[in-house]
Amino acid sequence: MKVVIAGAGAVGSSIARELLANGHEVLLVDTKPEVVARSGLRGVKWLMGDACELTVLQEAHLETAEVLVAATGDDKVNLVVSLLAKSEFGVGRTVARVNNPKNDWLFDEAWGVDVAVSTPRIMTALVEEAVETGDLVRLLTLKSGQTTLVEFTVPAGHWADGRRLGSVSWPEDISVVSIIRDTRPITPSDDDVMEAGDELFFLATEEAESRLRDVLVPEDERQARGQRESLSQRETRG
Repeated sequence: MKVVIAGAGAVGSSIARELLANGHEVLLVDTKPEVVARSGLRGVKWLMGDACELTVLQEAHLETAEVLVAATGDDKVNLVVSLLAKSEFGVGRTVARVNNPKNDWLFDEAWGVDVAVSTPRIMTALVEEAVETGDLVRLLTLKSGQTTLVEFTVPAGHWADGRRLGSVSWPEDISVVSIIRDTRPITPSDDDVMEAGDELFFLATEEAESRLRDVLVPEDERQARGQRESLSQRETRG
């Protein structure tokens, strides 16, 4: 996935670092050349210029990006960049940083903002969620450092589509805390039937998170994995 990040300060660099670690293509746009050395980032692409200028965004080939992250320390810049990304380049998803809570009401679709947040970790998760329907996305780690909030969007054709929550053998130390369906939050119960497009939110220990990821593997991928393991075992015996 190609992600363009406007603003290479602490927030933008933090998002870029995690996205790079997860295998995404990242282009950072900033007005200050000195941020390149200061960031310590490897594998990121750089473009020096004002992201509020159309020519700079054209040079960034913003129309080829799946996601635009407006992560500067200036709310006005973040709004303008989001609006240009959406209206001029048709970027599918814009994630914008809100610096001043008093400006929160401005960060909406009228300004081209799909999601407005302030925490870098949540921004990263929301960026990845744009193309990772069907994958488990960690949204945040709670203060204890041992419990995480994770999200899973049920893809069409997934084994969970049409299943009751209570019929699934969820791993220990996992709790389904909410379902969002058509922007409406639902308090989950064992009788609730999951549907394609549902966003499932779980609280999990870090150890249980990996087990939950295994449970949520699509059936075709599970079968393919089993076939590969079976073939490997036969080759080992042979």
